[in-house]
Amino acid sequence: MYQITLLTGRTAPLPDSKALSGIAKRPVDRPLPLGPEGFEGDEQADLRAHGGVEKAVHHYPYDHYPTWAAELGALPLLGAPGAFGENISTSGLTEASIAVGDVFRLGSAVLQVSQGRQPCWKLNRRFGVPDMSRRVQRSGRTGWYYRVLQSGEVAPGDRLELVERAAPEWTLQRLWQALYVDRLNKAELEGMAALEVLAEGWRKHARRRLQSGRVEDWSKRLDGET
Repeated sequence: MYQITLLTGRTAPLPDSKALSGIAKRPVDRPLPLGPEGFEGDEQADLRAHGGVEKAVHHYPYDHYPTWAAELGALPLLGAPGAFGENISTSGLTEASIAVGDVFRLGSAVLQVSQGRQPCWKLNRRFGVPDMSRRVQRSGRTGWYYRVLQSGEVAPGDRLELVERAAPEWTLQRLWQALYVDRLNKAELEGMAALEVLAEGWRKHARRRLQSGRVEDWSKRLDGET
């Protein structure tokens, strides 16, 4: 089991921008209800790209923070969990060990890993690093999302307990490799398209690549405001 830091955030303007975002998350000090679309009091500004049942809870490993600090310098943001907009922070779980479809109990709620995170341009503003979203995508240190299988209550310091694995061979690292590195590998794309526990948006990416033989343009998502 893995002890969590629980974080939420309201929408607010991004640094040097008029755009709103809920990316700034802070630790909470009380139990929170968790429903199909996330934690009570947590907000997302752009509901087309963030939130919803397949992105109800965002998990980012605290294990990655020392690596980012080594690469970027000792940014104040990296001094505590919440820099990447995560609702859950842990040590000991990474994209190499987590697979899509993994089911966890947390407090009285039950969560299932639905997809990896596709970083967007708001990370650039958040960190003050113009290519931060591209760095996150290239690194594979993306974090991931959960869907909520059973609503419940989650408290700070609760432990995340793995209870079931639906597709252990499909780690998030493998999905990242297929989506961003070996991008037109037909066998991997066919596997993704058929993977029922994977979020439909990711399955659509795989189907489109199989049909078109082309990789989608990521520049709008990654660069946004220029």
